[in-house]
Amino acid sequence: MRLRICTWNVNSVRLRAEQAARFVAEQAPDVLCLQEIKCREGEFPVNAFKEMGLPHLKIAGQKGWHGVAIASRLPLEDARPLDVCREKHARCVGATVAGVEIHNFYIPAGGDLPDRELNPKFDHKLDFYEKLTADLAQRDPRAPLAIVGDLNVAPGEFDVWNHRYMSKVVSHTPVEVEAFRAMEAAGQLTDLTRSTTPEPEKLASWWSYRAADFRQSNRGLRLDHILVSPGLRDAAWRLGAPASRVHDDVRAWARPSDHAPVSADLVL
Repeated sequence: MRLRICTWNVNSVRLRAEQAARFVAEQAPDVLCLQEIKCREGEFPVNAFKEMGLPHLKIAGQKGWHGVAIASRLPLEDARPLDVCREKHARCVGATVAGVEIHNFYIPAGGDLPDRELNPKFDHKLDFYEKLTADLAQRDPRAPLAIVGDLNVAPGEFDVWNHRYMSKVVSHTPVEVEAFRAMEAAGQLTDLTRSTTPEPEKLASWWSYRAADFRQSNRGLRLDHILVSPGLRDAAWRLGAPASRVHDDVRAWARPSDHAPVSADLVL
């Protein structure tokens, strides 16, 4: 059985329901994890997702900001909640699909100043990572677990358009990269997109709206990730190599999100 998991910071699900339908029709995800849905649970376009063939929903929303959701072709079962957001924002939602526990995150961006003492938003971001890392360290790595979403860190030198410059900018500073790597290590997680496309090839999943032509400016960051535990390694490598990609063509659609979807296939 193939399980295709996709993650997408959709930047308002009500504005981009038609784009979501087009993406689902073209790429046939079994599970679509959305971030920044920007609506409350009762405002989510449920019928649109039913028509897409993703009728099973788990939604964590709030008014106007943040918000995450999992939409699935297959039934969803509960997963143990991860209480890692100290501000109690709607930034995480989890479910079990076909025996795979999936946790979908919208980790705080962290503001502009990479200083925990002077910038509460940056401190919140690192606190979020620390809490998630502590939780992952207590889990059985043999359990099938996927950590996905807009994790708001571009961890590698080739996940940013300019490593030297971006090392001073929030999303790629050394302290954030260290927090990301500690989280990966705690869960013994594998980055499926980087496993499919190894360094030194550059990858990005986010491009600023400020550029009139995102491909021409080419100043992207890889902020969106699909990470899996050792319990899913065999499923990811079942066909000999992992299959994960950034759907950057979606970023070129009319009225796009500033993020592109990322997908990965598991063979269970």
